[in-house]
Amino acid sequence: MWLGPEEVLVANALWVTERANPFFVLQRRRGHGRGGGLTGLLVGTLDVVLDSSARVAPYRILHQTHDSQVYWTVACGSSRKEITEHWEWLENNLLQTLSIFDNEEDITTFVKGKIHGIIAEENKNLQPQGDEDPGKFKEAELKMRKQFGMPEGEKLVNYYSCSYWKGHVPRQGWLYLTVNHLCFYSFLLGKEVSLVVQWVDVIWLEKNDTVLFPESIRVDTRDHELFFSMFLNIGETFKLMEQLANLAMRQLLDSEGFLEDKALPRPARPQRNISALKRDLDARAKNEYYRATFQLPGDEHLDGHTGCTLWTPFSKLHIPGQMFISSNYICFASKEENACHLIIPLREVTIVEKADSSSVLPSPLSISTKSKMTFLFANLKDRDFLVQKISDFLQKTSSKQPGDSSTGRKASSLDSAPEEASEQPVSPTAPWGGRQSSLAQEAPTASQGLLKLFKRNTPVEDLGAKGAETEKEEQWNSHFCEYGRGVCMYRTAKMRELVLKGIPERLRGELWLLFSGAWNEMVTHPSYYAELVEESTGKYTLATEEIERDLHRSMPEHPAFQNELGIAALRRVLTAYAFRNPTIGYCQAMNIVTSVLLLYGSEEEAFWLLVALCERMLPDYYNTRVVGALVDQGIFEELTRDFLPQLSEKMQDLGVITSISLSWFLTIFLSVMPFESAVVIVDCFFYEGIKVVLQVALAILDANMKQLLDCSDEGEAMTILGRYLDNVVNKQSVSFPIPHLHALLTSGDDPPEEVDIFDLLKVSYEKFSLRADDIEQMRFKQRLKVIQSLEDTAKRSVVRAIPGDIDFSVEELEDLYVVFKAKHLTSQYWGNGRPAAVRRDPSLPYLEQYRIDASQFQELFTSLTPWACGAHTPVLAGRMFRLLDQNRDSLINFKEFVTGISGMYHGDLTDKLKVLYKLHLPPALSPEEAESALEATHYFTEDNPEASPLASGLDLFLPWNAQEALQQEEREGAGNEVVQEKRGEEKRTSTPDYRHYLQMWAKEKEVQKETIKDLPKMNQEQFIELCKTLYNMFSEDPMEQDLYHAIATVASLLLHIGEVGKRFSAQPSRKLRDGAPGEDQLLAPDPPQDPAQELPPPAAGDPQAKAGGDTQLGKVPQESQERGGGEGQASPSQHLSDDETKDDMSMSSYSVVSTGSLQCEDLTDDTVLVGGEVHSPSTTTTRSGGSVDTEWSISFEQILASILTESVLVNFFEKRVDIGLKIKDQRKVERQFSTSSDHEHSGVLG
Repeated sequence: MWLGPEEVLVANALWVTERANPFFVLQRRRGHGRGGGLTGLLVGTLDVVLDSSARVAPYRILHQTHDSQVYWTVACGSSRKEITEHWEWLENNLLQTLSIFDNEEDITTFVKGKIHGIIAEENKNLQPQGDEDPGKFKEAELKMRKQFGMPEGEKLVNYYSCSYWKGHVPRQGWLYLTVNHLCFYSFLLGKEVSLVVQWVDVIWLEKNDTVLFPESIRVDTRDHELFFSMFLNIGETFKLMEQLANLAMRQLLDSEGFLEDKALPRPARPQRNISALKRDLDARAKNEYYRATFQLPGDEHLDGHTGCTLWTPFSKLHIPGQMFISSNYICFASKEENACHLIIPLREVTIVEKADSSSVLPSPLSISTKSKMTFLFANLKDRDFLVQKISDFLQKTSSKQPGDSSTGRKASSLDSAPEEASEQPVSPTAPWGGRQSSLAQEAPTASQGLLKLFKRNTPVEDLGAKGAETEKEEQWNSHFCEYGRGVCMYRTAKMRELVLKGIPERLRGELWLLFSGAWNEMVTHPSYYAELVEESTGKYTLATEEIERDLHRSMPEHPAFQNELGIAALRRVLTAYAFRNPTIGYCQAMNIVTSVLLLYGSEEEAFWLLVALCERMLPDYYNTRVVGALVDQGIFEELTRDFLPQLSEKMQDLGVITSISLSWFLTIFLSVMPFESAVVIVDCFFYEGIKVVLQVALAILDANMKQLLDCSDEGEAMTILGRYLDNVVNKQSVSFPIPHLHALLTSGDDPPEEVDIFDLLKVSYEKFSLRADDIEQMRFKQRLKVIQSLEDTAKRSVVRAIPGDIDFSVEELEDLYVVFKAKHLTSQYWGNGRPAAVRRDPSLPYLEQYRIDASQFQELFTSLTPWACGAHTPVLAGRMFRLLDQNRDSLINFKEFVTGISGMYHGDLTDKLKVLYKLHLPPALSPEEAESALEATHYFTEDNPEASPLASGLDLFLPWNAQEALQQEEREGAGNEVVQEKRGEEKRTSTPDYRHYLQMWAKEKEVQKETIKDLPKMNQEQFIELCKTLYNMFSEDPMEQDLYHAIATVASLLLHIGEVGKRFSAQPSRKLRDGAPGEDQLLAPDPPQDPAQELPPPAAGDPQAKAGGDTQLGKVPQESQERGGGEGQASPSQHLSDDETKDDMSMSSYSVVSTGSLQCEDLTDDTVLVGGEVHSPSTTTTRSGGSVDTEWSISFEQILASILTESVLVNFFEKRVDIGLKIKDQRKVERQFSTSSDHEHSGVLG
């Protein structure tokens, strides 16, 4: 790598000069490569501890002049090859030019300019570099890739100096944080430590400070606990680790969303400096914080923020805080929590102007809105730039909504004068001027909430509640007068106090929309809901079926949902959301929440409230695995341990928390409390989020602590909590009391006392006050734990789905699943659009979620197969993949994968040979390989001048193959394809005809009991491919030579058996279509007979079997040999020279196949000739055209019987191979757990 020239004063310290010329020196770092002694160890240690980049560049080139003592670095390299290329370029292009100069300063200037020019040329198409020098960072990235074997696609985010604690000894080194991995490397006095952890394997990540590990970061995987300490900035490091681990969890939870977000950690331009990639992640974190703080839409991106003050007319003070600006909003947050929050949509802004500065009010900025509110900011840095930025955004905002006056009228309705609102409260339910949707004309629920349509007359005895409701309305109207009303109002601690006292029913829908941010999305998407309703009407999906099933279970006690009007509105809202977000679709509990939303708002408002709830306020709650609810359940358990430690232990023993928390959280207490009480909690939830739900849950446990501690089982505890929740009342409610159908458990001699909901809320805030930031931090930790737990559940489910005839143990299956899933995940890391990455669907059954394609299977097959075939292994892997891919979608799942691997590891000799045999028959053997075999045969006969072209060879083979397969299928009455069709029919049949199913299953089971007679015969070309595989299979075995002798003997025997069988079973009607000369009908038209019957294969236990077979084969006429006894095949990627061909052709008929076709050099002098016959070269070439003999065939029984005659072959196939070691090696490659380098393999993580 070329480097910008930097001055080096001491050129030879710790470096060894390897090459030199008058102008340049090539040096190698001491300790790099072999040898080095004590000096090399010391240098290596210094490189790791003191210099992050020294070990990356073990080679460098310096520029020097004769009289100067100063050297300049011009290039570095991680390998000798790289640095040699640079050295040769300098010698070839610069040496002659430099010799012309007289002045050494001119030489140095010329060299520096030339090097800068080369670097500029290399970087001209790259993104302009930022403020930091990327040189060191790029070297660190190169080191990371070289040290840990990472591909180019793996991007380094940042690296830090730290210590890894191995036992009680810290190892100083470097921590590399990449997009997908955490890596650590240390080299101290010859002791090397190398760790790699995938982020998707991290189950716990925390920053702690203990006596044993002071100020350290703990990283837990399923197998190990890792501790890192001695960071210069532990806060920054931990924050970055959190972000990267979150990305990994997102990948496991939602691959579609992960792929969409990949642009951040994987930039389009490959070379980005340290600040660019990390800045992306920092920007992502700031965006998430910005949207969460102000409840903004998910596509809003923060443009910038600056310190300022805001004049608050209600307190007559300038409050310090931060101004946030994005493309559609200006927001303000005070430094003091809850002092003041402000959201100003740019669509509401009318005037932005700079006021006059003064010593009291420096750099003021005034912003006016359509609702006649004016906001005064001051103490702004770079006010002119800020005004210009706001002006640019305003222009874009106005261009998005040209002439849309209806939006302005609707928005301004929320900001209208409070005096008007006191008579007729203006809310988002107000009509949109002249624009009425078609939905409004069809259903009353399009314009108002169901509560207004089904409001009953309040009984006289509830006049006190009416008075409390009126008092609340007056307090809120007074608040609106002072703090503003609508989206631009000041949000202060006083507003929270009013929310805790309860929101009046007339204002509830309006304030829910404002607090949740749903109002902003509804205004900016005016016809979105109506279009979704129109699109989803009449459509039927799995989600709509589930919705229909649950419609009448949604608050059936409320009159609004006891008739078709409310049910139809609920159906439209839920169906529209299912079409908006197919990933969630519909989840139970959504119906209960949505029915409450419909009571206080129109359909469109309820829809946007549901969007805010599912996608922002309760993230991942309503997906298929309710991950969000499980995460908050984990937080609830942790909070119970912190606040109620005595009760926590009891609750864990009873298992109560798991049972109660999901129903409490998923429905925000709506399904477990009386409606008029639970809706007060919903008020607080929309204002402050999930922390309210957690606080109330803790308060409920605290109130029942004494009774819960005395419980003996889970049922008793559930009864106590159920009775308590049933008696939480809202005495201020003006609604007609709705009977609560959750659990009528109040019977008994001593019913529990009524609990006022407002008292419960007060206690929850006083005793268990939580911070939103702390909850988000806890959510991150619990998310790691929950998602990894779900992954473990998925693994166990998949393993249980594996049939019992797979002989792998449960532990081996789980290990295989880990490497299989890891291979799928790499397609998402670096797959560049591989189908396996694109097609993953988390909604599918566990068995189908992770699938791999042919190239990924090839990599796994190569590392796990017991049949290592060298260069031939990829070919065998391709055949195995085609054999397993029964549905032909170019992907296989874990069950199919394990079936293929098990066939090579388990069973006796016959079972393993059956697998090998099938790999050389269609569909495993592709037509391309068939053509390859024909070309090989032609190649070995091309020096015969009388040979005719090969044109019709393939035509002869393919129809025969198809016909033979069809006949075989008809003989058996059932084949694999028929079985698959039957299975498909089962899946498509909706009628539950169980007898039919039992018959089908019985037939399937019967078909699966495949005998050796069910296997189709193998033709000559397929047999050649089988022999080629066998010869390659033995190349690394200790008994290599004996195995070669044995297989040569067996192959020659089988070739003669095929010839004899052809003679006695040939049919007169079968002729070669090319009609080439020499096609004499030498065989008598005998009735077709099975060659296995005509020539029984030698039995394993018959000592005379081999000799008998040889005797018979020795009598085979020469004509039989001419018709097909010596065809061979060359690998299409390997060709022999003419001399090699001549050597091969001088050998026996099968020697051509074994040594020429199969590329087995060791067989030239060791080939065993059967029957003592040595054939001349003409013997193998007299057959017309060199085409494969289509009448030649061999059966599986004959192959099995022949192999049984060779004990060395029997021992080879029957020996047990431990797949555990191969899995362990593969998991190292896939980075599935922390591994150590070879230097300390046994103890690094022990």
